Amino acid sequence: MSAPAADADDRYPGQTLGLPESGRGALASWRARIAALIIDWAASMALAVILFGTGVLRDPGWRGWMIMAVFFVQSSVLTALAGGSFGHILAKIGVARVDGRPIGVLRAIARQAMICLVLPTIVIGAERRALNDLALGTVVINRR
Repeated sequence: MSAPAADADDRYPGQTLGLPESGRGALASWRARIAALIIDWAASMALAVILFGTGVLRDPGWRGWMIMAVFFVQSSVLTALAGGSFGHILAKIGVARVDGRPIGVLRAIARQAMICLVLPTIVIGAERRALNDLALGTVVINRR
């Protein structure tokens, strides 16, 4: 026998993953996730300009890719070591595996590579999880 329709309406995002409805460990809001991405990109732009000059903002050659490279490296390293990128840390959110184990270096690199490809990130499935999160068994949660 199927569950009544009222039970389905009472579900909250993250419930099927065993996450709390709110507070620490609950799914991060879209607002926090977008804020983290904006912070990460701005910080990556600033760092790329410092490291490679203003050509990263206008040159079509290799310098044109340096903002993306800095974004990829900083977010991969920080996600592997701290469970979230610079923007995630400031927005008080983080990346966690659904099974509770540490993210690890390879999963962090694969996740950030998919984010840099954009398409896996904008295809959103259930529980506010993009294709990269679904493929890697990760979820973005609140740290507070």
